[in-house]
Amino acid sequence: MAIALRYAARSDVGLVRSTNQDSGYAGPHLLVVADGMGGHAGGDVASSLAVGELASLDGEAHGSDDAAEHLHHALEAANEQLRRRVADEPELAGMGTTVTAVLRAGSRLVLAHIGDSRGYLLRDGRLTQLTRDHSYVQSLIDEGRISAEEAERHPQRSVIMRVLTGRDDDTADVSVREARPGDRYLLCSDGLSGVVSHETLERTLAAGEPPDATCERLVELALRGGGPDNVSCVVADVVELDGGAPPSTTPQVVGAAAFHRPRRSSASGTPAARAAALRTAAEGDDDQEDDDPGAGARVDEEHRRRARRRWIAGPLLLVVLLAAGAWGGWRWSQQQYFVGVDGSRVALFQGLTQDIGPVSTSSVVERTDIAVGDLPSTYATLVTGRISASGIGDARETIAQLEEIAADCRAAAQGPATTASPTASPTASPSTGPTTTTTTTTTTTTSEVTSAVASTTSAPDATTPGAEPTGDATAEDCGGVG
Repeated sequence: MAIALRYAARSDVGLVRSTNQDSGYAGPHLLVVADGMGGHAGGDVASSLAVGELASLDGEAHGSDDAAEHLHHALEAANEQLRRRVADEPELAGMGTTVTAVLRAGSRLVLAHIGDSRGYLLRDGRLTQLTRDHSYVQSLIDEGRISAEEAERHPQRSVIMRVLTGRDDDTADVSVREARPGDRYLLCSDGLSGVVSHETLERTLAAGEPPDATCERLVELALRGGGPDNVSCVVADVVELDGGAPPSTTPQVVGAAAFHRPRRSSASGTPAARAAALRTAAEGDDDQEDDDPGAGARVDEEHRRRARRRWIAGPLLLVVLLAAGAWGGWRWSQQQYFVGVDGSRVALFQGLTQDIGPVSTSSVVERTDIAVGDLPSTYATLVTGRISASGIGDARETIAQLEEIAADCRAAAQGPATTASPTASPTASPSTGPTTTTTTTTTTTTSEVTSAVASTTSAPDATTPGAEPTGDATAEDCGGVG
């Protein structure tokens, strides 16, 4: 029995974020969704690099025996690409990406997954999640500490613990399954699965609409839910080739990868693409003919005056809009606060956590007596990377907790070390807002301090791909970062 995939891919920036760091790919042999992280500096680069490397697998059919190995090697190559890119461009340090990919090999599908993007299977009207999130809240669910319902509202639900960052231990889960005609697969970023419920996903996928209409509907549902993050999805139906017209084999590339075009994914050499290019050229020739001097001479004076007014009004309107946008952006930035480092001391800042090139976007509001060198290394790294807050009150609360931790460190250095149970220091997914912050939880001498700092510093979608879990807050951990 010969089968094929009928597929579609869609991606949307969402209603909150200003850039799209998701990438998606759908082709006759390969489906991929990648959710990049690393802020404006690298999230889109990371996801598009991963998709670009994996896209080479779509160029040919793969045997069922070696498909898993091919996919594994492609992910390793993508990870190596990230490592090389950071080495060449140090400003991209910290970037990473989730990857959920399906490679078709005959009647089998190989699924690879790392991060918190998801893969689903709709079979006989029932939707099953095929992937397990590599996230902090998933680890809490696995340990029986919270329920799945509680995880949906957990303040650290966006914190992920494993993604592709270029490190040697960034490995994906790989599994193989049989493909059946009638199966429908969904790959999506957490911008969809984190907003739209499982039941709504199941109902929408089972509605019987074709993949392209289903993708449009899923994106629409995520936007109706607030669209706090980039939204990307790939929907693919397994169909049997029965002698009728086969499905299209033209790849679809969406999101950041559509701008950083992946290798071997372009359809520019297909007859359809060449025909579209010819149509575009012909339309351009028609426009030139319409704008010839003879036609312009026949335009009456009134039309000329209207054209001049439009020419003047257009730039003026643009200047007004740019000025209004700049003013609004500045006002908004002055309502943002974070905790960072001023010299060797912890300080409260007003403004954005990220500078724009050489231009500083923040200023010190309050300086403290907390020395960075008195903090455990993990907290010192957090403060150095800047900890965002929802307001000045939150920032001051964070400083108060850091002061207690520094005092504990000084006491630990002078006497017997006090230990507490370790807490995982996971990696967070992309930020839902325009500010990117580094979030890590660690263990101090009391569980209350750990909980307070974690809740204060865990802004949704903060990013520190590949962070290592920290140990107890003993004297050996104290000493900061410099």
